[in-house]
This record gives sequence, C-alpha cells and structure tokens, in this order.
Amino acid sequence: MSLTTSYLPADRSVDLIDLTVPALLAERAAEFPDRLALVGNRHGDGAEVRLTYAELHAEAQLIATGIRRVAKPGDHVALWAPNVVEWVLVQHGAALAGVVLVALNPVLRGAELEYAVDHSGCTVLLHADRSRDYDMASVAAEVAADRPHLRLISLSDRDEWRARAVDPTVLAEAPTDPDLPVMLQYTSGTTGNPKGVLLRHRSLVNVARLTMEYVDMPAGAVTINPLPMFHTAACVIGTLGPLWLGGTEVLVEQFAPGPVLDTMRREGVEVLFFVPAVLGALLEAQRVSDEAAPQVKVALGGASNVPAAMIEATEQVFGAAVTNVFGQTELSPVLTATRPGDAREDKLRTVGHPLPQVDVKIVDPGTGKVVALGEPGEICARGYQQLVEYLHDPVATAATVDADGFVHLGDLGAMDERGYITLTGRLKELIIRGGENIAPAGIESCLAEHPSVLSATVFGLPDERMGEIVAAAVHLREPGETDDPAALRASLVAHCRERLSPYKLPSRWFLAGDLPVTPTGKVQKFRLVDLVGTEALRELPE
Repeated sequence: MSLTTSYLPADRSVDLIDLTVPALLAERAAEFPDRLALVGNRHGDGAEVRLTYAELHAEAQLIATGIRRVAKPGDHVALWAPNVVEWVLVQHGAALAGVVLVALNPVLRGAELEYAVDHSGCTVLLHADRSRDYDMASVAAEVAADRPHLRLISLSDRDEWRARAVDPTVLAEAPTDPDLPVMLQYTSGTTGNPKGVLLRHRSLVNVARLTMEYVDMPAGAVTINPLPMFHTAACVIGTLGPLWLGGTEVLVEQFAPGPVLDTMRREGVEVLFFVPAVLGALLEAQRVSDEAAPQVKVALGGASNVPAAMIEATEQVFGAAVTNVFGQTELSPVLTATRPGDAREDKLRTVGHPLPQVDVKIVDPGTGKVVALGEPGEICARGYQQLVEYLHDPVATAATVDADGFVHLGDLGAMDERGYITLTGRLKELIIRGGENIAPAGIESCLAEHPSVLSATVFGLPDERMGEIVAAAVHLREPGETDDPAALRASLVAHCRERLSPYKLPSRWFLAGDLPVTPTGKVQKFRLVDLVGTEALRELPE
C-alpha cells in the first residue's frame, strides 16, 4: 500500500504461532535429533561442547528438574555469566521449568549486582566463578552474605543446578501458555537505575521466527553469535533464531576478532550476528590477516546505525548480504529489518520495513499526533512483541506505553510512503556504545561523589568503531584542582573504575566551564558534541 501519513497498520497476512520456548525446542529435537544445535565453551575449563538437538533437549530437561528443586514456577532465577555454553542450556532449562530467567551482565560490579538482585526479587542466583580476570564468585558471595533468602549456586556445582535424572512431574508441568513471562532483561533508562523489562514466550519465539523468515535466512544455517548473551540480540535473535531455522549456534565466549574469524572458517559459518563495533573489528582484523576471508551468506545486526561504508565493506570482504535490523529490548528486540530484495538505497540508508503483526507510527513528540510522511518524529510501535511491563514501575510503564497501547521508543525517525523508516536521532539521552545502552545519570551520580567534583555532565560522542563513546565534562569545586590535569583525570578514572562496570567508564574527559543550558537550567547535551569539535571544551590529558 502507499501510505498518506506516517502510520503503518500491521500486516496481518502472516499468522503468529502459539508456542512457548520449550515447545519450540521439543519440536526441533523431534525433527532434527542428530543435527548439530550448539557449539560453545564450557564454564571453568573452557572445553569445547558440541550438542545435537536431541542432546540439547535432554540437557534442558535435566536442568529444568534441577532448577525446580530450588525454585517454583513463576519464581525469578538470575543468571550471571559470560557467554559459556551453560548460558544457553540454562536459558532452555529455565523456560522448561516455568521460571523467569533474569539475564545479568557479567561485568556488573557489587552495587550494581545488589540492585539487580533486590529489584528482580530473584530467589536463586546462578553465577560463573570468573570472567577473564573478574572474580565473580567473590562478588556473588558478598552480595548473598546479607540476603539469606537468596540461594547462591555456582555454575561449577553442576549437581546443584542440573539433576542426574529427569523428573517427569516437572515435564508434565512445563508451561504451555505463550503469554506467560519467561525473561527479565535490564535496560538503562535516561535517569535512575536500570529498568526491568518483562518479556513473554510468545514475544521471543515470534520475534525470532519472523525476523528469520522476513530476511530469508537459510534453513539449517550455521550461525555465529559473538554478542553478549544477557542482551536480547544474543539470547533471542542469536539463540532462538537458529533454533527456529533448525540450524547451529556457534557461541563465542569472549570476543576477539582474530579467533572469531578462525572459528568462522573452521565451522563453515553461514550467518554472522553483529553490532557495528563487532563488525568493524572483524573487518579490520581481516584486512591485516594473511588468511582468506570467511565467506558468509548473511550478516544480520544493528543496535546502532550501521554506516553505509561498513555495509559495503562487509559485502565485499565476507561476501555477505547485510541485513540491518532496528528495535529495542522492550520489543523483544526487533521492529524493522532490511531485506535481500530491497533497493540499494534502502539497504544503505534505512533500517528497513516493520516486521508483520506490528502497527507503527511516527508522532510529534510534543503533541502525540501522527506526522506527515518524511517528517521526523518519535517512533512508536504496538504488537505482540512488546514488553509486559517494567517490573515494579507502573509509572515508567505508563510513560512508555500510551493509552492506545503503543510503545514510545524514544528514537526519532521518518517514514516514507512504503513504511520504510530512516533514523534521524534520539529523544532519549542514552549513549549506545558498541550496542550497550548506557544511562548518563548513573555515571553523573557516581562522579558527583568524587571529592573534587561539584557536578558532572555525561554525554555521547560519535565514534567510527563503537558508534558512540562515553564522555564526561566535570565542574570542579576548586579551580586549583586543574594544576595537574593528568593527575585529575587519573583520579576520576580510578574513582569510576571502582564503582561502575567497565563499559560505562568515560573515554574522554573535559572541564565543564560554561555549558549551554535550557531556560530551566538543563544542560543541552546535543550541543556538547559541537563544542568538543570546535575545541571549546578543555580536555584532560592522559
């Protein structure tokens, strides 16, 4: 159809399916019992694990039985681990057990983990012992020490979270209602603590399925998933996507571009899931490599704008058809995608067309009215994939989901007469660094605790590799603090490193001076990028 306003009614020609996550796994295990389903590294010793669909299904049943020994259906069970193979196994086992899996970032520091545990109300915390040089076991023990209700279980204690035999009662009580919650994801807001996004079985299964079908993903494909599993991009698109295809998921524990390229060659990978930071690193590693570039059929990704030059380079180097997707955690997470048959300009300049079964409109942020075609406004969506709620936060839920049931994304875009969307900016002040959503407010609060800092403004700066990087402009209590700017910077970095996850640490530091403000005194962060470009802000050296 040719639209007359920036409102695209849902395409109802494709039906949704009424399957839970464990029901989909059971179907694939029955269809392809001997097909390779999962390749990954085991927690602890890093040994490679290769599981067929029959073996993956059997493991899920044993894990569901183990989880039900320590939790009942509907309980919240947290998983705090890097991309070890146990992540996928617990994801399936937890879904089969009928609990809600709370997906936690493995780099959370103590206070951040405490918040997630308390807010989610989880009764069990399954954790890795270590991620790189981070002693997760010690941090988990500290958090659990004054929370007697919390059952702490290390992934090393397999007998604690995985039964030796399947309890048929557990299988008989497996969830069958696809509208039940299955996962809690934490996403940064513009202010305050992260919000808990509650998602349904129906949303995860159908987003994975419709994304794969919409972009003509090859059935049975071997895929590689180098994205962090606590994100929906990895645990939905990168995990349930291959499950829908009856394909293979090759899980990358710690992303390093050289080893990932080697794995792609060795495993015969056909589909690469990416965010721009990952794709850029792979392209650069291949540029200096003596090995032939692995050739893949599809590269699918998004999370932030994918530059046209990066798309073209991926096509040339890896031979891939690049699919650009757009969405957010609150939409489980995909809303739009480009397709293989799209025009060249659509592939390079837009984030594509909405998936079936979702209404999309672009509205004036001030009035809420639908804007004219081609006019920028806030992107809003209504459909099966949207969040159940922000856990324990009806105010935030009501602010995000309007009276007509549309989720307001906080992203700005324009729609053409075909329904294709071009991103134009963000209403929210979120910084998107390498696919990670970062709220400035938490970093600003942390910096305000530094003895030399009166106030701080945190903002994003464009970066070719990461999409954006975190920058901070600090207003000091005493002018003399700038006598040794390098020492001041080192002190600020050390202060943040003790209190914040590494991905939140500012990369560039500036002295605030006179910052542009609104009539109500709020800093106009969008103007800070220009001030940095003109060197109007003094930067602290390393």
